Amino acid sequence: MNILVLCTGNSARSILLESLLNAKGEGRVRAWSAGSHPAGAVHPQSLRLLAAKGHDTAHLRSKSWDEFAVPDAPAIDLVITVCGSAAAETCPIWPGAPIRVHWGVEDPAAVSATDQPAAFAECYRKLEYRADALLALQFENLDRAALLQELATIGEKV
Repeated sequence: MNILVLCTGNSARSILLESLLNAKGEGRVRAWSAGSHPAGAVHPQSLRLLAAKGHDTAHLRSKSWDEFAVPDAPAIDLVITVCGSAAAETCPIWPGAPIRVHWGVEDPAAVSATDQPAAFAECYRKLEYRADALLALQFENLDRAALLQELATIGEKV
């Protein structure tokens, strides 16, 4: 399953979920992240947290969702928005008409610099729970409607 994780700036929440899904997916999923208005750089606290958790951060970058709406882009099966702004925006037309679900998480970069380590850790915890729940599904055996229902339920937890 090819998954695109969206957030407006593509510097924190979407980067965290991209990394979690790729690290835990064991070949069942491939994830990318992007933003409607990318910040142009991954938030330093995202990189510190992911590195501390053992994730490879060398390939992570803030990028536009336009990269995934071109003819030679990977076919996306699932689009997950993690911020309210991206969920409300009109997205490009994704080849293959992927399932779209919203897993909103508070922006850890919106708090004071002093509070950011704890906010990023909490964001990571919530996203890790949801990533684990997704990967526990036998999604290969679910039809589109059943998968959408399962994904929506996951997004309501934590």
